[in-house]
Amino acid sequence: MSFQAMTDEAIAAEIGERIEQMRLEKNLTQQQVADAVGLSRVSYGKLARGHGKFINVIAVLRALDALELVEQFVPEVGFSPMELLKLKGKHRQRARPTEDDKDVGPDSGERELDW
Repeated sequence: MSFQAMTDEAIAAEIGERIEQMRLEKNLTQQQVADAVGLSRVSYGKLARGHGKFINVIAVLRALDALELVEQFVPEVGFSPMELLKLKGKHRQRARPTEDDKDVGPDSGERELDW
């Protein structure tokens, strides 16, 4: 499945379906999972349809003993050794646009493509 071709809503719905499949594989009812994380069954149902809060998705993954999926979802990324040398021990807190990024935008006269 290619998430690149999907809308954000479609991706959220797919994640909800996958969580729902994990619940069924564990042979748990929606109410049991909802009770385990402190949600109503209706709120869990919304989550399973892709309309849940991110913090509730994490809580459900914890209840389904699948929290390791968060690491796969957004893996920790470190700076390259060269970038660390440039920072000289400081922690990077901001991103700066490159020269290429400065040429495109609302103030440059060119329109930024929204696709």
